[in-house]
Amino acid sequence: MNLHTKYIVLFLALAAVVTACNQKSEQELKNTTRVIKGLYSYGPEIKSFTDCEEGREYWVADSAKTLELAYSNFNFEKPYEPVYIEVECHLIKSDSLIVSADFDSTMVVTKLLKITKEIPDGPCN
Repeated sequence: MNLHTKYIVLFLALAAVVTACNQKSEQELKNTTRVIKGLYSYGPEIKSFTDCEEGREYWVADSAKTLELAYSNFNFEKPYEPVYIEVECHLIKSDSLIVSADFDSTMVVTKLLKITKEIPDGPCN
């Protein structure tokens, strides 16, 4: 084989490995994405979520860029007023160098499904 052909074969092999790795990462992400329901509070220093069913508290990262905006549209007089939300998200370990270190996990919101001031009866109350 000439040098040109070797580079093409090497490039194709590398591309196949990268593609296989990316497919696995996307599949793992899909497996960990879930719908979660609970109370969300937002303010200048804290973005927190409490899972109604488990009672666990999470730091919130809004990758969808819609949760904080929807919360702000309620025009609360004071920060940190809880609202009920339903979101698609996945959980990651919290960064130990920022405020989120006070929380075991960070909830990364990928899609806002519902947000309301009305907190339903049940474990959230």
